[in-house]
Amino acid sequence: GNRRSRSSLHLGMDGISLLVDTGPDLREQALRENLRSVDAVLYTHAHLDHVAGFDELRAFCWHREDPLPIYAGVETMRDLTRMFPWAMSNTSPGYVRPDPHIVEGPFNLGRLTITPVPVIHPSVETFGYRFDLPTGHSLAYLSDVKEIPPTSRTLLPDLDLLIIDALRPGTHPTHMNVGESLDAIADLRPSQALLTHLAHEMDYRSAKEDLALPRSVSLARDGLKLRFENGQRGATVIQPDS
Repeated sequence: GNRRSRSSLHLGMDGISLLVDTGPDLREQALRENLRSVDAVLYTHAHLDHVAGFDELRAFCWHREDPLPIYAGVETMRDLTRMFPWAMSNTSPGYVRPDPHIVEGPFNLGRLTITPVPVIHPSVETFGYRFDLPTGHSLAYLSDVKEIPPTSRTLLPDLDLLIIDALRPGTHPTHMNVGESLDAIADLRPSQALLTHLAHEMDYRSAKEDLALPRSVSLARDGLKLRFENGQRGATVIQPDS
C-alpha cells in the first residue's frame, strides 16, 4: 500500500531464483519474503535506489561454490565496478563474488528467455527486461523509463503482463507519469498491467478510482506475488497469491 520500499522484482521458476536490481531495501525485502537463495541478478541501471543494496548479496554468496552471475549493460557494469571495486575483484568465499556478464541481446537462463529492452531514463543507460516463460507467458519489467523508443516497442508485443513506471500524476523529467504510462499501455496492449515506482503523491487506497484506471491496470505494491500457470494468453492465469 502506502508503505513502500524501493522497486525490485524477484522471479522464481524451474528452480531458478532471479533478482532484478539490488536496492537499499534488499535486506528488509529478502527477510520479509523469506528469500533464501539467488542464482542470478539483472540490473536495469546504476542509480543508487537500484544498486545500493549490492553488499547484501553476500547473504546469497557465502554458501555458493560458484560466483554469483550478474547481468548488466556496459555502462551499468562499469558503474558497478567503480562503486564496488572490492567486491567486483573478489575471489574469496564468504563475500560477494560476482560473475559479470555484459547484456548485449537476448539470452537464456534455463528455459527462461530474457530480452533487454533499452529505454530512455535520462542521464544513464537503462534497460527494461522482457521475460518469456516456458509456460508460454510473457511479461516485461520497465521500472524506470521516461520514453520507450520505437525499436524497443517492437520487443514488447503480446505481453501477458507489463510492469511499468508511473511515478505520479504530475509530470517528471525522467520518469513516466500516470498519463504517459497509460498511453504506453494502450499502445502495447498487454493483457494486464501493473504501475510501479510509485511516489508519495500516489495514495494506494484511492488511486485506482481517483485516476480512473482501466480494469486491466492495477497498482503494484510491496510483497505482491503473481503466479503464472499453463493456459492460453488472455485467460485468467495471472493470480495474486493470498
